[in-house]
Amino acid sequence: MARTGIGIIGCGNISGIYIKNAYRFENLELVALADMDASRPKAKIEEIKAKAAEWKIPASRLEKLPVACTVAKLLANPKIDIVVNLTIPKVHAEVALRTIAAGKHAYSEKPLGVNVAEGRKILEAAAAKGVRVGAAPDTFLGGGIQTCRKLIDDGWIGKPVAATAFMTCHGHESWHPDPAFYYQPGGGPLFDMGPYYLSALVNLLGPVQQVAGMAKATFPKRTITSAAKFGEEITVNTPTHITAALEFAQGAVATMVMSFDVWAASLPRIEIYGTEGSLSVPDPNSFGGPVKIRRPGMTDWMEVPLCFGYSDNSRMIGVADLAEAVVSQREHRASGTLAFHVLESMQAILDAASSGKNTAVGSYIMRPSALPLGLRDGQIR
Repeated sequence: MARTGIGIIGCGNISGIYIKNAYRFENLELVALADMDASRPKAKIEEIKAKAAEWKIPASRLEKLPVACTVAKLLANPKIDIVVNLTIPKVHAEVALRTIAAGKHAYSEKPLGVNVAEGRKILEAAAAKGVRVGAAPDTFLGGGIQTCRKLIDDGWIGKPVAATAFMTCHGHESWHPDPAFYYQPGGGPLFDMGPYYLSALVNLLGPVQQVAGMAKATFPKRTITSAAKFGEEITVNTPTHITAALEFAQGAVATMVMSFDVWAASLPRIEIYGTEGSLSVPDPNSFGGPVKIRRPGMTDWMEVPLCFGYSDNSRMIGVADLAEAVVSQREHRASGTLAFHVLESMQAILDAASSGKNTAVGSYIMRPSALPLGLRDGQIR
């Protein structure tokens, strides 16, 4: 099988799982790694060697270890067709635009940009250059949410009429080695975790039409308690507790809470309420279950077996799908248009919170197509 060459820019905390799964998908070839810190790519290559057996990397693929290089050299490499951008949010747009200018397809960690203007600039540049844009999260392609999608599409809960979505914790400074960016514009619980929830909701219910919102930052400063920067103080410059109401184009309404200000809660992640039943959707920051359903006459929730694979951490499936879509000339699922719609919805929530008025979401998109049944691990088609 011919493999699509990919390069990764950004070798920080999240890159390990992307690198592992680059060897999992049959249609990908990891060619090069780059980072602003020159030591990071070399360390990741050593990690590949050390974990080759654990990651079940075939010996034939270990013969072509990626090279460690500068960002400029990675972008100039003719063997690379897709650049996976794992940098921090404030430079997502900069790296994406450099990738597009180099004539390569750009796939970015979430969010697509820190504001709508950045997202629009990326999509316009890609259209002018004739390349594609993809973006995380790709968790909605996991077995859990794909099973929920099939249950909804097959009519198990009737017509969806409402939903709830909750992400509550007390922030990332207790575990992340360098958490300051989470408390700057383009971060916060909405821009950090909102893409998982909104991408799942759009995949299940379709596009968002308008929103209302309220937002606040409860704690003006945060103290890092993770080991690397223990005791350092962060000034908070973005809302850390957001409550939103969303109206979807098909008529459903949803309540969403995203918070870094909550010590503990026992709320569901996502629930979808239909005319003929209710659906409990698993954590959209994961790929698996459990998926539960409750219909009239049932005395308790029933767990539904997952009917799709990729229920473990499969970050990189969106890149594999993009690569296959380019070859087969179809739309890719974790697309730039989906990421832009999610970005615009998040910005609209903050705008609504600031203005005190409902805010329309201008972009309209079709739901990404569902994955086919029967894929074996490592396949995307």
